[in-house]
Amino acid sequence: MTILHINTSARHTGSASRELSARLVERLGDDTIIERDLADGIPQYTEATLQAVFTPHEHRTEEQIAELTVAGELIAELQSADTIVIGLPIYNFGPPATLKAWADLVAQAGVTFQYSEEGPKGLLADRPVYVVVASGGVPIGSGMDFSSTWLTQFLGFLGLRNVAVIPAGQLNIDPEYALEAARERIDGVELPALAA
Repeated sequence: MTILHINTSARHTGSASRELSARLVERLGDDTIIERDLADGIPQYTEATLQAVFTPHEHRTEEQIAELTVAGELIAELQSADTIVIGLPIYNFGPPATLKAWADLVAQAGVTFQYSEEGPKGLLADRPVYVVVASGGVPIGSGMDFSSTWLTQFLGFLGLRNVAVIPAGQLNIDPEYALEAARERIDGVELPALAA
């Protein structure tokens, strides 16, 4: 099994989303783990990126192909993973800017989604996605949470609808309870069946 583990927290130490998502990855298994740490840097959309995205592949210049190199790597990671684990903090009611930049790069018409008469259709094969969400004061899944709700909507847009959100919410109010409850949920996650 190949697990894609995406960390999005700007904090490398003391991060609840990093600790908990690593715990989940360890529980799921370690056949092949692709680590993607968005805090290490990710390109932002520019005019050049947009021009490259909207230029048909066969007409792209060498500069445009280079512009989309990282996007291609990120998409390949998504396509190759059997399971995806995302560590997600809530910053000011929403996701970290690096996660939005990641989403902008992996959402490519004709590659990860396509438009049809019925509306957009995700092109990624569905598979389990676990989103481990940490918040200081925002109740996860509430009307104030524009992080996990946005990410769930975005993943579904790409075809990834088998999404489980594991909350570690309101850590500033009762951190011990929130962390322990999240750890128990992670320890109770069903492991994938072994191939015969």
